[in-house]
Amino acid sequence: MPTPDVPLEKLGFLTLGLFDGDDPGPGMESTLEVIELGEQLGFDSAYLRHRHFQTGISSPIAIMAALTQRTSRIAMGTAVTPLGWENPLRMAEDLATVDILSGGRLEPGFSVGPPIHWEDVKQALYPDTADAEDLTYERVARLLRMVRGEPVSTFSGTAGFEEFSARVEPHAPGLGDRIWYGAGSGRSTRWAAEQGLNLLTSNIIKPEDSDLERDGRWDFAAIQQRQIALFRAHHPDGEAARVSQGLVVIPTDSATPEQRARYEAYVAKRTPRTSAPLGPPGPGLLAAPDVLGTSEEVAEKLYADAAFREVREVVFALPFTFEHEDYVQILTDMATKLGPALGWKPAA
Repeated sequence: MPTPDVPLEKLGFLTLGLFDGDDPGPGMESTLEVIELGEQLGFDSAYLRHRHFQTGISSPIAIMAALTQRTSRIAMGTAVTPLGWENPLRMAEDLATVDILSGGRLEPGFSVGPPIHWEDVKQALYPDTADAEDLTYERVARLLRMVRGEPVSTFSGTAGFEEFSARVEPHAPGLGDRIWYGAGSGRSTRWAAEQGLNLLTSNIIKPEDSDLERDGRWDFAAIQQRQIALFRAHHPDGEAARVSQGLVVIPTDSATPEQRARYEAYVAKRTPRTSAPLGPPGPGLLAAPDVLGTSEEVAEKLYADAAFREVREVVFALPFTFEHEDYVQILTDMATKLGPALGWKPAA
């Protein structure tokens, strides 16, 4: 197994937070317990996916608010919140509130574009303004201005006995520097860099026609490596700009034979989608292969990944459909076996 020249600095994980639609409480409690375990194991961060009209977390900010009272150190983020579902001003208020409650631990991530199944949900979401809503990058730019404390109201001062501010209140200093963008294309990567955002690069990417290798293969790691280089080339912080890689990683060191068999079946079912981009004519979305094996095997595969060698922090995604005890095993192996194999040290 190769030894890293520079150790992994931050180790995080991402969870979907599934629950039973007829009895959601236990699933939500499981999510809280998984993140509490992550803090106990020394993980640096825990991220939540964002899902609507599904039995996964639809309000991660509410989950993070609960976690502010059950954790004290671990950073909490979203990967990612699709901002087309949100009012940026209200989102800015909620983020600042939870960030203050957490002691400055929020690291929210966003994306833009029309919500999934837009034609089916737009009348419920924006009954009077659906066709006028700006779902472009400007929606994130608005949120950034509000989070960073720029004036957004034309009135400030005293009205009767009440005081009003021109900026969003509460204001959470530093939160604006901890916002991530989930970029998939070269265009969105460059835009995020120019805004001074942090980059969340995941196991899904949108390649260009020029990314096709001469032998007809799509090399996900090489495409992602070029994305990271593009981001840093246009970011004010250059090589110091924060980039986090998110792959599905499943260490099996302490897994039972039954767990390993289920994990292998899960990966085998998903592997065919990694051979070519999925979508309309022209490059669609390309998925990275899941990484399964002992921590030693996983570390060796990661060191062979051109994009992994460019980052110093990761947010490994937990598989969607596993059981609570599976997540306990995977997180425990990540923190006690895989992380140290990558040079990482758990937070105290």
